[in-house]
Amino acid sequence: MADAAPLLSPGLRGAVVISLPDRHHHAEADAGSRRRGWTLLRRAAGALMVLAALALAGHCYSPDVATRLFGEDRKWSDGAASFLLPLYPKKAGGVKAAEGSTAVLPERRYYTSINIGNPARPYFLDVDTGTDLTWIQCDAPCANCTKGPHPLYKPAEDNMVHPRDPLCQELQGNQNYCDTCKQCEYEIAYADRSSSAGMLARDNMRLMAADGERENLDIVFGCAYDQQGKLLDSPASSDGVLGLSNGAISLPTQLADQGIISNVFGHCITTDPSSSGYMFLGDDYVPRWGMTWVPIRNGPENVYSTEVQKVNYGGQELNVRRQAGKLTQVIFDSGSSYTYFPREIYKNLIASLEDASPGFVKDESDQTLPFCMKPNFPVRSVDDVKELFKPLQLQFRKRWFVIPRTFTISPENYLTISDKGNVCLGVLDGTEIGHSSTIIIGDASVSGKLVVYDNDKNQIGWVQSDCTRPQKESRVPSFLSSALRSQLL
Repeated sequence: MADAAPLLSPGLRGAVVISLPDRHHHAEADAGSRRRGWTLLRRAAGALMVLAALALAGHCYSPDVATRLFGEDRKWSDGAASFLLPLYPKKAGGVKAAEGSTAVLPERRYYTSINIGNPARPYFLDVDTGTDLTWIQCDAPCANCTKGPHPLYKPAEDNMVHPRDPLCQELQGNQNYCDTCKQCEYEIAYADRSSSAGMLARDNMRLMAADGERENLDIVFGCAYDQQGKLLDSPASSDGVLGLSNGAISLPTQLADQGIISNVFGHCITTDPSSSGYMFLGDDYVPRWGMTWVPIRNGPENVYSTEVQKVNYGGQELNVRRQAGKLTQVIFDSGSSYTYFPREIYKNLIASLEDASPGFVKDESDQTLPFCMKPNFPVRSVDDVKELFKPLQLQFRKRWFVIPRTFTISPENYLTISDKGNVCLGVLDGTEIGHSSTIIIGDASVSGKLVVYDNDKNQIGWVQSDCTRPQKESRVPSFLSSALRSQLL
């Protein structure tokens, strides 16, 4: 300290003079040190509180906080990219409800546009999380093809996939149909009894990366030349199907196996059926905060399924007594327009709707959907009646036994207004399509939500969104980032 330094006096040559410290000045210095100590302690405590908040955000990923705050926003997997694709609603149309039924259900499905081939040409593909294989109608020649919006894909001989190719064996279950053949044949049957048959091809797929660059990717897909069932009579035809399951031959898995993306993708459908949305491959557009995550249930089929504990209409539980305590399987299927409940839950839902709206009378003559009610006042849109109905809630097991996890379907997402002005239920009986004990979540129920399928972490997540502006997400919420930065700097 300066006050304790030795001083030489001119009158005392060689003598040492000891100067005593100023007690008042020393007390002020001690007080300043204590104040600085308390300030550092408060900052450290504040930082710890913010870090505790980060730890409690169990819905999100857990990347390196310091890197996210003070470093660049690098990708989840080193070297991985992300691709952004538009979603478009299919034109208004309808399909038969079930065998023997005269009801014609209005479809609400979505497609995207992908460029395939060399040179690359656009094709419209239905987005389907419930199927493995991506396929486009193919001039091989084509035995049964519907008239699509684009010319048929014409493969070159070099594009044909050999039966011994690992992806061919994966698709066929390691049982080759023809050992002497030079191409890999396939046939896929869908839940609606339609089917697609053809051969596998390998060609370029051109996608738009998150940084705006276009990239040519090598993928295997179906060259389909024989379609049957609803794939032929759909009123709003497309060129094929985009397979997004967690199977080895699905598009996300192929790209992930090549190290191009993380095995993550998502879609966001706007609540306005006439508007578009978007989807992405890779994890750059996954919100790191605010997501509700549930584990994917492992099973023999490559579908995105999980298990739910309760299904409620408002506060009323719809599960029947003999099923109380049992878990019900839930499948997220973007290839389905509607949501399907097991018959017992479906009947309980109808009973709840009838009890909640005594002024409404079931209209058997309205074949828009299986259950339609005639209101006692004019109705032009769901907005006129949504306040009279309650949300549907799928309640999953709490995370860490504390954090609730609920998938909510608002009245706007399960009701529709028919041409007769009736209120119709957009939830159907799953028994009619062979799902007597499974809930199918279709497109109508996920509108207004960003839904993410994370195959790397084996989980499905969702968060409310207007689905109008995709953006690369920060790993740390802005308010937490600011709070932690102010405490540490």
